[in-house]
Amino acid sequence: MGSFVSPGREIPQRWDRLAVHLASAGLSLDHETPIRQFSSGFGNLNYLIEVDGVPFVLRRPPKGPIPPGANDMKRESRILAQLCRQYPLAPRAIHFCDDTAVLGAPFFVMEYRPGTVIGGEMPAALSGWKDCAGRPVGAHVGEAMIDNLAALHRVRPGDVGLETLGRPKGFLTRTMNGWMHRLELAMDGQLPSSATDLRHWLEAHQPQDGEATLIHNDFKLDNMIFDPATLAPVAVIDWDMGTRGPPVYDLAVLLSYWTQGDDPQVMHDLGQMPTAGHGFMTRQAAAERYARLSGRALDDLRFFRVLATLRLAGVFAQLHKRFRQGGTGDARFAGFGDLAGQLLLFAHEIAQGRRF
Repeated sequence: MGSFVSPGREIPQRWDRLAVHLASAGLSLDHETPIRQFSSGFGNLNYLIEVDGVPFVLRRPPKGPIPPGANDMKRESRILAQLCRQYPLAPRAIHFCDDTAVLGAPFFVMEYRPGTVIGGEMPAALSGWKDCAGRPVGAHVGEAMIDNLAALHRVRPGDVGLETLGRPKGFLTRTMNGWMHRLELAMDGQLPSSATDLRHWLEAHQPQDGEATLIHNDFKLDNMIFDPATLAPVAVIDWDMGTRGPPVYDLAVLLSYWTQGDDPQVMHDLGQMPTAGHGFMTRQAAAERYARLSGRALDDLRFFRVLATLRLAGVFAQLHKRFRQGGTGDARFAGFGDLAGQLLLFAHEIAQGRRF
């Protein structure tokens, strides 16, 4: 996974209780190896631990109130206990605990996949990187994201024991209504007119339920881990929202993070993926590559793009509410309310066909 939080700034846990719990499951926590917290985005907390002499990752929700359906450790551990059989980039989960008396929240332990994580900015060490064909880092990594998303969607749920995961029927209606509701809660009931307009547009353009595959539901660059030398993907992480649903929605969620040079300022302020430079393909080219690899028509991609951008606005509105309620002191969260509002306006531009 990525880098570690500076010593002394880790969010403390009751490691003594963890040791007792793991021992009851036949697992021995190494007390001699320091436990380190990974640096992360805005969500779950991840720690490097050693169990029976082998490094693993312990994963748990963040502190503070959790939005309904978010940070689902039980769901994620179920997916990761099974998916690795057909999708090698999924780290294997070895233990789940729903007893909140141990660490204050459900958690699970999964395989550790060391490597390089690329966040909102390209690491300086990779800025001049080229692959064997002389292509810049963005061309290589961008293709890897699309190729491995298409590979995930080729996994048949029944082949990995996940045929009952989620509820594909009615997925789009629940997703649209769910994110509108979360957005309204995050904004304390004061929805801007842009959100109401988007609801009406989505209702008028919603396609019928169609194909359902396994979807990650938050597939983006910093949820992939790469070999530091070759930049070959070694893992896809953060599966707590994984389910069965429309594969094109998974593509649209990825594209909602995919900034390009001619985007409005809000997409640059988003700062999630450094795709506006470094040789990354455009969103249009990424969608076309996915269509070729998957064999899927993207006739309804505009609807999915609008829905995914509405979702992203809801995510940042929720993060801003957590900041307002004192659930985090992270100064980055202070501007997320304005960011959410600007994302709603960008979604409107997509809906009108003025942006891809």
